[in-house]
Amino acid sequence: MSRKRVLVVGGTGYLGQHLLKGLSELQGTPYDVAVTHHSAPPPQPLLDALPPSFVFFHVDMRTGSGFDDVSLKFGQPDVVVNCAALSVPRVCENDPDSAMSINVPSALVNWLSSFTENRILLIHLSTDQVYEGVKSFYKEDDETGPVNVYGKSKVVAEKYIAEKCSNFAILRSSIIFGPQTLSPVPKSLPIQWIDGVLSKGDKVDFFHDEYRCPVYVKDVVTVILTLTNRWVSDGKQMRMVLNVGGPDRVSRVQMAEAVADIQGYNNTLIKPVSASSIDRGVKSPSDISMDVTKLVQTLNIHPVTYRDGVKLTLAAEAKS
Repeated sequence: MSRKRVLVVGGTGYLGQHLLKGLSELQGTPYDVAVTHHSAPPPQPLLDALPPSFVFFHVDMRTGSGFDDVSLKFGQPDVVVNCAALSVPRVCENDPDSAMSINVPSALVNWLSSFTENRILLIHLSTDQVYEGVKSFYKEDDETGPVNVYGKSKVVAEKYIAEKCSNFAILRSSIIFGPQTLSPVPKSLPIQWIDGVLSKGDKVDFFHDEYRCPVYVKDVVTVILTLTNRWVSDGKQMRMVLNVGGPDRVSRVQMAEAVADIQGYNNTLIKPVSASSIDRGVKSPSDISMDVTKLVQTLNIHPVTYRDGVKLTLAAEAKS
């Protein structure tokens, strides 16, 4: 039996790199792995940390340029994980055309449909920002009602995939946090940023009225690998939407308080302010906490608590 092939689209970003690390650590390396990136060339520290069998391809998600090269040199994948996105809400707000053309994976889906024996599983990363943010603990079948361009682009993407694909899992993830990647990403990471500002002893504003269910990055990787293994082992097509959040609904203040408590910083440095008092150049939903019962029941995965995830993140940073 030929080895199964996994293609990670957007593999040099934060989640992408953690997923590649997870794939490289699987016992007996069961999968051939290909990776697409848009930044050229892929960072050397990442290449050095991964098996030489992992192959990298330069692909433009807007045009699909580069996918033919994947067909030619890697072949038809069994599983595609789409981590590629323009995910900074303010950037999406300022450039809605780019947000739509990158976040709605039409070029990727068109390429997948070019394979005649198309039994490919597409695992697509969506966001909690598809919800309007007017109540707590959204369920997957609640109506979407995004308040910004980023959320809107992700809703369009979900609908596009549901119409065009017969085998998919859409993962609506909350804020993903955890240790830095094999090759450090340029964007600021939430726990590291909170730790950095509080360690300086400066007073910092945090929102007391914006709620999320932050999820530890390795739990997201576990979800993706579990779905991959399930498809490869039993071949049952799926059409699944899953909330992928942690078990805790926390405000930005509570996020900061956990870091302060674990690190021994003074809690008075955390200044609670209302999210409505600051103009961030983009609307932000106030409460998009998510009910993750379906995730737990469907995949038997219990994401770690926010506090435990923070401890794991800080312990990993202290070692590096």
